[in-house]
Amino acid sequence: MVGGNGRGAVFMILAMAAFSIEDVLYKSAVQTYPPGQALILFGIMGLGLFAALSWVRGEVIWHPAISTRPMILRCVFELAGRLFYALALATTTLAATSAILQATPLVVSLGAVLFLGERVGWRRWGAMIVGFVGVLLVLRPTPGAFEPAAIFAVLGMIGFAGRDLATRASPPAMSMAQLGSLGFAMLPLAGVVLMLAGGEAPELPPVAIFWRLGAAAAVGVLAYGALTQAMRSGEVGVVTPFRYTRLAFALILAVLVFGERPDMLTLLGGAVIVASGLYTLVRSRGQRLAQPTDLG
Repeated sequence: MVGGNGRGAVFMILAMAAFSIEDVLYKSAVQTYPPGQALILFGIMGLGLFAALSWVRGEVIWHPAISTRPMILRCVFELAGRLFYALALATTTLAATSAILQATPLVVSLGAVLFLGERVGWRRWGAMIVGFVGVLLVLRPTPGAFEPAAIFAVLGMIGFAGRDLATRASPPAMSMAQLGSLGFAMLPLAGVVLMLAGGEAPELPPVAIFWRLGAAAAVGVLAYGALTQAMRSGEVGVVTPFRYTRLAFALILAVLVFGERPDMLTLLGGAVIVASGLYTLVRSRGQRLAQPTDLG
């Protein structure tokens, strides 16, 4: 693998490693600090960093397109995704949360069929169904084994999938920093919802928590930049599968940082989700190269 695809793969792996570190920093902060207030601080810091980046580049922070329908929908889904994903990180294991998040591309594919008119053959439908079975393996929806908090991860994943679908319709003129500012602007709103719903009493963050959230915001901005560079460096079909390295990073960090011990069902479910997602990507790339009648 050389050239643009090689660079794209490296940037994608770096982005996934950085996103995993961001999750660890946030999760470690909310173990001793209210999650709603942590999300507010995290969002303000990230927004400040992206706004500063736009200022350095001489561009406006808020692109005029933010008032368009696709961008409003993107904000709504970003808000929901961040809200529920933050709850998942605060209330359930990093391993399970990250495994469920890997189903996002499958939900994006399903959404493209339902709302964007894309055509999908029976093999890709089968792959999506298998992927959702993988989610069920992680959730274990049986009496005595089901963990209700894991539903937050599912709702967060659906929110992120909706955000990604809406992003497809975003104007090409919007820069990475402008999209990042718009996304991080939703975090304080999600934090306020969490704060009110959880009855959190306002409290100043300890210095250690403040720096931890600041580091999470900085790593998140770097991850966003690496992700953008990855998608612009190589072919989407070649680079996108490297998104699934995030699960490997998350599992390693879950064990090393939080002492988690993912069970076989969680590992199996994660593997099923990743395998079905990779197959969907391969079939979708092959379909674009095939004749219009080949929908397999």
